[in-house]
Amino acid sequence: MQPRLYTEFAEWFHLLTAPVDYAPEAAAYHRMFDTASGGTARTLLELGSGGGNTASHLKAWYTCTLVDLSPQMLALSRTINPDCEHLQGDMRDVRLGREFDCVFVHDAVEYMTTEADLRAAMATARAHCRPGGVALFVPDCVRETFAPSTDHGGHDGPDGRGLRYLEWTTDPGPGDTTYTVDFAYLLRDSDGAVHVEHDRHIFGVFPRGDWVRWMEGAGFAVRVEVMTDEGDTRDVFIGVAV
Repeated sequence: MQPRLYTEFAEWFHLLTAPVDYAPEAAAYHRMFDTASGGTARTLLELGSGGGNTASHLKAWYTCTLVDLSPQMLALSRTINPDCEHLQGDMRDVRLGREFDCVFVHDAVEYMTTEADLRAAMATARAHCRPGGVALFVPDCVRETFAPSTDHGGHDGPDGRGLRYLEWTTDPGPGDTTYTVDFAYLLRDSDGAVHVEHDRHIFGVFPRGDWVRWMEGAGFAVRVEVMTDEGDTRDVFIGVAV
């Protein structure tokens, strides 16, 4: 079952995380793709594209095809990316029969909670990456960088609606490959009524060395770049298809 954020609350997603906030991050990913491809990349496939926040910036440099499991999130993405191709599919097994210069897998890869899931997503990326093409995987954390935390935020919309959230990250079983993120949403409707909802997300977490080894097994030459964003560090796994 998908988290509620991507089904019944999908229309609120851009009030939880706003597309405009992704511009600096997208520019960093463009630089990585550009460096690894020698500046030749023109087409991009995003697996787990969600509400299209990152794609809304990446499309300035690439012709983008966006794949997501949730039809509600694809519909939301179309509102800000009508010029992109949108297709429903699971990153573990979707096959489009096409190759791209770039394959991008942002934090949706966190929903790969087992080795088999993650390796299947890597195989999908390789199946759609032309020889010499570049794949970027960007998990929120690896086992070495995971830390329990809390966070909060949200945005107001032009229609009077608003959202505020509390995010609580814990690891109930540190010996396994998952951790838990609980969200509390305060949702304000356009008439001013406010209600509270809970949403639980189960994420996968794996050691850095496993990421590298499994990507190499999928057919990539791999290097890792550490990206710093507002004080947070994130490992970006950059694979060139061999």
